[in-house]
Amino acid sequence: MTTPPSIRSSRRDLLTGAAGALAAAAFAPACKQKRNGISVGLYCSLTGAQADFGTATRDGVTLAFEELNAHGGLLGQQLRLVAEDTRGDSNEATSAVTRLIDRENVVAVIGEIASTLSLAGGRVCQRKHIPMISPSSTNPEVTRVGDHIFRVCFIDTFQGEVMARFTRNTLHFDRVAVFRDQAAAYSMGLANAFIESFRRLGGTVVDDQSYRSGDTHFSAQITSMLSHQPQAIFVPGYYSEVTLIAREARGAGFQGRFLGGDGWSGPSLTQNDDDRLVGDFYSDAFAPEGASSTVAQQFLRNFRARFHHDPNGLAALGYDAALVLFDAIRRANSAEPARIREALASTRDVAGATGSITLNAQRDAVKSAVILEVTASGTRFQSTVNP
Repeated sequence: MTTPPSIRSSRRDLLTGAAGALAAAAFAPACKQKRNGISVGLYCSLTGAQADFGTATRDGVTLAFEELNAHGGLLGQQLRLVAEDTRGDSNEATSAVTRLIDRENVVAVIGEIASTLSLAGGRVCQRKHIPMISPSSTNPEVTRVGDHIFRVCFIDTFQGEVMARFTRNTLHFDRVAVFRDQAAAYSMGLANAFIESFRRLGGTVVDDQSYRSGDTHFSAQITSMLSHQPQAIFVPGYYSEVTLIAREARGAGFQGRFLGGDGWSGPSLTQNDDDRLVGDFYSDAFAPEGASSTVAQQFLRNFRARFHHDPNGLAALGYDAALVLFDAIRRANSAEPARIREALASTRDVAGATGSITLNAQRDAVKSAVILEVTASGTRFQSTVNP
């Protein structure tokens, strides 16, 4: 934001030389924070193929900020949320985080959803020493970027095991094909975790095929997978490609089950799949039917009142990322990024919509997962799986 002319004039009158320049640099952020409150950044895909992810996350974060500010904010100030659209692109994620830090003077960043984009934005936050909380990037590498990077979701090693156990012990399948997105760190990591767990449980991975984000035709890979007669195809991708894959595979005669992870989450999954995924299953962080805690019920009630539809796991995790940040600022009693980072590292037992949140030494949350069944109108809660 441009400094008003009156303030610029006052600085020229009062500050001269090198000392004046240094004092002006120190004065600007303080003045901005006082005028606008405490600024927090959010970067996510609000347009493009992954817009469902970003919109749901933004809504959850927005609700948390509105609730907090309605009760007086923090440290005697309102919290200001500044959102940047990544359009689902790694370069845009890097640019978005840079703008949030350099132009908006944010004290912390929430985002991204896709692991590949969190890796890109996280490197900027780490380099500039600004704490970042990913609501829902599950690839283990995300928090390994550095000690300023945190997350409030489970990681793929757990999610992969959850789906492998469900496939073997509940569905009683022993022959599964895997179809992964080789351009997405999330998909690659979750595929590897599922394969390792499924084989350990005695299952056989009959084929392991790949595609790239943005692909629209998959006939060669589907022909290969179906030739091995799998009982299920595990597709740890994003809803935008999953719906196309299901349509093409069903057209080729596949009658088994599709299985996936939290990348399926989003209304477009059922709006665009022509019921080709009805009866199939995926893992997620939250289900309205499973919301039993006081915080979860309050979140569900307030979200419905504010946005007029049920929240999904991404909205709940966005809400929880904001709650964890608020808790850290409150305990730090400071809006200084270094002190917020220290407080985040000691996060314990924060009550969230997706459960109690404690961050471990790797800055990851140890969380339960839910299994959802796809229905013609949305999803149906199946079960909760604890670590």
